[in-house]
Amino acid sequence: MGSTRAGPDGLPRNAGVIAVPFKKQNRILKRSEFLEISEIGKRCHSRLFILLYVERRQACSRLGLIVTKKVGSAVQRNRIKRLCREYFRHHHHRWSQPFDIVLIARRGAARATNAEIRLSLEKNFHQLPR
Repeated sequence: MGSTRAGPDGLPRNAGVIAVPFKKQNRILKRSEFLEISEIGKRCHSRLFILLYVERRQACSRLGLIVTKKVGSAVQRNRIKRLCREYFRHHHHRWSQPFDIVLIARRGAARATNAEIRLSLEKNFHQLPR
């Protein structure tokens, strides 16, 4: 049960990794909230994503993801969502004010490498007001 597998360097595989949770309070889950953001939110575009955002009055930023079946298989969609959540968790502290953010993946996102996805996310998130 408790065996930890070592990597090629002899250390546990997750050694040095700082866990940053993606809590429920940081997620947009309700359809009505997605619709409200799509109606009144401002938009930023990149080759792989459309970012919609609205300023919040509450204390923390939240993220909602839309990755439809048109983007790719379930494995590809899950990879895109995982990378988007990871980017948000590690970078949401950069903004001086909290936002509700909806990221919509475009079809090309499934064929993009992880580095291309991160670069596209960086471009989108840099367009947010600071």
